[in-house]
Amino acid sequence: MAPLPNSRTEPDGSAVIRVLTYNIRSMRDDTAALARVIRACEPDLVLVQEAPRFFRWRKKLARLARAADLVIVTGGATTTGPAILSSLRAGVERTEDILLPPTPGLHRRGFATAVVRFAGTRIGVLSCHLSLQKDERHEQGGMLLDRLAGMGVEHAIAGGDLNERPDGRTFRLLTEGLTDCRAAAPWGGEHTWTPADPYQRIDAIFATKGIEVLGCGVPDGLPGVTGTDLRAATDHLPVLAALRIPAG
Repeated sequence: MAPLPNSRTEPDGSAVIRVLTYNIRSMRDDTAALARVIRACEPDLVLVQEAPRFFRWRKKLARLARAADLVIVTGGATTTGPAILSSLRAGVERTEDILLPPTPGLHRRGFATAVVRFAGTRIGVLSCHLSLQKDERHEQGGMLLDRLAGMGVEHAIAGGDLNERPDGRTFRLLTEGLTDCRAAAPWGGEHTWTPADPYQRIDAIFATKGIEVLGCGVPDGLPGVTGTDLRAATDHLPVLAALRIPAG
């Protein structure tokens, strides 16, 4: 597997960043393995799904962030699961936790959002975990696009557990306005579920036009990321992307 570009600031003020999206199953599995996987990916941003939501959830998420050399930006129980972590390289401008309209009988969903800066760049960030029910999921996909458009930034990224494959209606809706980073620059593995026998891609990272995708995929051959840790950490495989954000 070819090396993925490292994070850096370019002479023109643009920023190369690493973005990881990861469903961590409420940290119910091997949290040491989970932290090792995240740390080995050296991300600037981590878009988390199924962050701890109940007793002492903030302490649990803080413990993971600390073990992975990151800090909490926003989210967790306040969004019913999605969260954002970052390296100290990111300057946080603002955050907003959003609860989506509930559907009786279904788990309520939310978005964790932030606007962050890297050197001369400014970027909107959104972490999501879309519904298992197809009609609600499609509505949430439209809300995701509306939320990115309303963040007041030129460049934005979104990532998460879509609960849908690329040929699904909601996935296709998102790619009408956003770049599917894996499709734009395949790198690493493709399928994200399940770790023991990955056979489908239901986790993804998307970027607005103007963001250059340098590589994106499951980091199953990255130095420091072992198959044992990937299988022990949670019930999804992570997706890692290297992106170049233009200076703004």
